[in-house]
Amino acid sequence: MGPDHIIYVGDGSSDVHVMLHVNVREGFTIAVSEAKHVSHVAKRTVLSRNALAVLAPIMEDIVGWDRLQIREFFESQGLLIQEWEHVRTDWLTLRPAEDKSEVVGAS
Repeated sequence: MGPDHIIYVGDGSSDVHVMLHVNVREGFTIAVSEAKHVSHVAKRTVLSRNALAVLAPIMEDIVGWDRLQIREFFESQGLLIQEWEHVRTDWLTLRPAEDKSEVVGAS
């Protein structure tokens, strides 16, 4: 098995370097935190109170199952997917634009 068979799950800044290393080698990375430094590096982000939730993107992106198959799998294990929102998160920081008369060197 090569490095493209690695699945790495992390939640903090200490995981960023490993995730970058795994991504370069075509592995699969999953963030389990909304922390932007981790979620921006990971190929997928999963937020759940149940650790088994990380199986969903593995089944979807690696195994190739559709959502119905994944739901049926969890149900066969006695778990129901109550909510499943698949969204892309944009992180924005906005600030007031500077008044041009306040910019140094402006005339």
